Amino acid sequence: MAATEFTPLASLLGGGLIGLAAVALMASMGRIAGISGILSRLLPPYGDSGLSGRWAFVLGLVAAPLLALLITGRMPVLHIETPLPALLLAGVLVGFGAVWGHGCTSGHGVCGLARLSPASLIATLLFMAAAMVATFVMRHLL
Repeated sequence: MAATEFTPLASLLGGGLIGLAAVALMASMGRIAGISGILSRLLPPYGDSGLSGRWAFVLGLVAAPLLALLITGRMPVLHIETPLPALLLAGVLVGFGAVWGHGCTSGHGVCGLARLSPASLIATLLFMAAAMVATFVMRHLL
């Protein structure tokens, strides 16, 4: 298993930009920047006036690597050693957790904690604990 590169400055910048985007969305539209909620409202029956804003948010997520290419001259490196079936299972489990937890990591961990939501604190503690257990099992037991 490859070691993860330690990039404190890039991580700090990225975290700051995520926080800034979350604050901007809340201040301008009164909406929480939770990816699962934004994506789920792209599907029917949602057809309200916020549809174009949700598409812009999702397209911004997709365009981020292209912006990195323009700035740095190279695409971000993506190296995934996990087999496709395991990735698909992980995606289903994360999707189930986002529905069951009434939000995703960005909604609870970034926006909910910033709003001092007790439910978001509990959700964040639970998904962080689950991530630690899953990492331990994958790296040390399997």
